Amino acid sequence: MSDEIRPDPSDIVARLSRRPLALGERLSEIARDARTRDPQGSALVDRFVARLEAARAGSDAPQIGEMLPSFILPDHDGKLRSSQDLLAAGPLVVVFHRGHWCPYCRMTIATLAEAQHRIGRSRVVAISAETQRFTRRIRAETGAQFLFLSDMNADYASAIGLAITVDPALIERYERAGKRIPDFQGSKGWILPIPAVFVIDRDGVIHASHIDPDYRRRMEVEELMRAAAALGN
Repeated sequence: MSDEIRPDPSDIVARLSRRPLALGERLSEIARDARTRDPQGSALVDRFVARLEAARAGSDAPQIGEMLPSFILPDHDGKLRSSQDLLAAGPLVVVFHRGHWCPYCRMTIATLAEAQHRIGRSRVVAISAETQRFTRRIRAETGAQFLFLSDMNADYASAIGLAITVDPALIERYERAGKRIPDFQGSKGWILPIPAVFVIDRDGVIHASHIDPDYRRRMEVEELMRAAAALGN
């Protein structure tokens, strides 16, 4: 079997967005496509995820009933945003994602964008380690109208137990596929956040969450919406 990675079909997120599927089903389709195109790369991901799960990656992150630590981060236009000011307007849904280059993240953001008017435009906040150039890109590509914040060097994700260092074998794979993560983040390290969702009330207390070192699994949007609705406006 050839070790070459066939080109990632750039329209897979758009194609799946046109189908009435739940987020989990869409992500499973992307995973199946990845296994077909690049079985060796998918096997590397499986082994890396297994190591993260064995190490209980993400288990030190804030839990339900705890406070989500405050943050001050620049948004997609470079304006500093504080969690304190955002919470003054109501409860928040804080979504950590890996970046525009990740089809699972684009699919997640696109699915959230489909539901954004039912969640509340000011309620969702997406956080990644990418620079504004790329947060603006994913925002435009998905039609999202909510805030995208840049967590430079994944400092905030690291502080709350959500950062991981990419496996060297995967670094090589990503580079061959043209996904040089440090270039997207304006940094030198290969550090990514564990995808996570926190639904927090106006006091910053977590009422629902989803933390999974396997980035191919995410919180279903309907579950997120129920948790947000329970907090009111």
